[in-house]
Amino acid sequence: MEIIFKNVTHSYEANSPLEGIGLNDVSLAIHDKKFTAIVGKTGSGKSTLVRHINALIKPTSGTIKVGDREITPETNNKNLKSLRKNVGMVFQFPESQLFEDTVEKDIMFGPMNFGMSESDAKESAKKMIKLVGLGEEYLDKSPFDLSGGQMRRVAIAGVLASNPETIILDEPTAGLDPVGRKEIMDLFKNLQKQGRTIILITHNMDDVANYAEEMVVIHDAKVMAVGKPKDIFNDKELLTNDILTLPRSAVFAQKLSKRDFSFPQLPITISELTAEIKQQVHGD
Repeated sequence: MEIIFKNVTHSYEANSPLEGIGLNDVSLAIHDKKFTAIVGKTGSGKSTLVRHINALIKPTSGTIKVGDREITPETNNKNLKSLRKNVGMVFQFPESQLFEDTVEKDIMFGPMNFGMSESDAKESAKKMIKLVGLGEEYLDKSPFDLSGGQMRRVAIAGVLASNPETIILDEPTAGLDPVGRKEIMDLFKNLQKQGRTIILITHNMDDVANYAEEMVVIHDAKVMAVGKPKDIFNDKELLTNDILTLPRSAVFAQKLSKRDFSFPQLPITISELTAEIKQQVHGD
C-alpha cells in the first residue's frame, strides 16, 4: 500500500494554552513494499507521524491516504478494523503490552479481534512463534516467565499473526543485545523481501545503513530530507546543522580521512568501508 501524507499538521492540546505542534505541514510518500527508515532527534515528530498511518491519532489538518483509505480530521473511530489489520505496529518495548496467561493466547488475541476464527488463530500462532525464532513449546508458557528478548519476540509474533501488509516498528530493538538486534532486524528485512512494507523509527544509524532502502529525516516537526540512506548520510548541510548523526562506518571513514585516506562519498556500512580501505591500500 502506498502511504501519502498531504499537508498534514498535528497539534497537541489544540486551542489551549498547552498547544504544541507535533507535525507541521508534512507532505510525504512512503512507497509500497519498501523498507523506509524514519529518523530524527527525540521529540522531532517521528512517532507522531507513524501514529497517523493507522489512525491512532488524527491530523489537525491535511490528509493521509493509506491504500484506498483516507484519514482526515473528520475520520471517526468506526470501521477502522480493516485499516488496523493491514497496518501493524510494534511499539517500543512491545512486551509491556503482553497480558494473557499463555503465549499462545497473546499471539491469538489480535487475529481473533480482527475476526479470525479460533482454529485459524491457533494455526497462525504456531507459524508466527516459529517465524520469530521460538519453538512451539513456548506457546503453553506464560509470557511473564520468559526473558526480555523472548517477550519481545512474542509481542512481535502477535502483530505478525494478523498478516499486516505494512509493519511499523517504533525502536523495535531497544534494549536488545547486538545478536538479538540483528536477528530481529533480519526478520523484518526478510518480511520486506516477501512483499511487506516496513517502516522503521530508530536512533540507530547502523540499522538504517544496513537495512533501509529509503530514509526520511524529521526535525522540529518538519520533513527535512527524503532519499536513499547513502545520499542522505553524505548531505553536508544536514550533518553541519546537527540534524543527523552518522553510522559508525562513516564516522570511522571521517577519521581515516585525516590520515591519508580519501573518500569521495562516506561509506555507510562495514562492507563498503572495508572495500574502500582495501582498494586504497592494495589497489585491488
